[in-house]
Amino acid sequence: MKPSKVLLVDALINLILGVLLLLIIPFPEQLPELLGVPKVKQIFYPSIMGGVFIGIAIALLIEYYRNTEYGLVGLGLGGAIAINFSGGAVLIGWLIFGKLDIPIYGRVFLWIIAIILIVISSIKLIMHNRK
Repeated sequence: MKPSKVLLVDALINLILGVLLLLIIPFPEQLPELLGVPKVKQIFYPSIMGGVFIGIAIALLIEYYRNTEYGLVGLGLGGAIAINFSGGAVLIGWLIFGKLDIPIYGRVFLWIIAIILIVISSIKLIMHNRK
């Protein structure tokens, strides 16, 4: 198998893992039982990990389809942007729509992390596009 095909297969595997982890949200009891994995009390961390896996899949796809010397590199800057945006977006989704039973300082802490992820990724993307 060519190295580029390995990237595509790896991206598909990461995408599937990410989607499965995100599916725990609407199916908190059924999916872990169906997959034969341990159930978790809080689906917060598996969903964040799902966002990270999807970001990794996007990074691998960027690398797979990269065709210019000056384009985003999937496992470099482009990968970092994809992973941070994906993880930050899932975290923001949790903060807005999730019924997290955490103290206010926990919410503030998580909002700070989410904002940092999105801001850093945006700055990286803007700086890359200026070149």
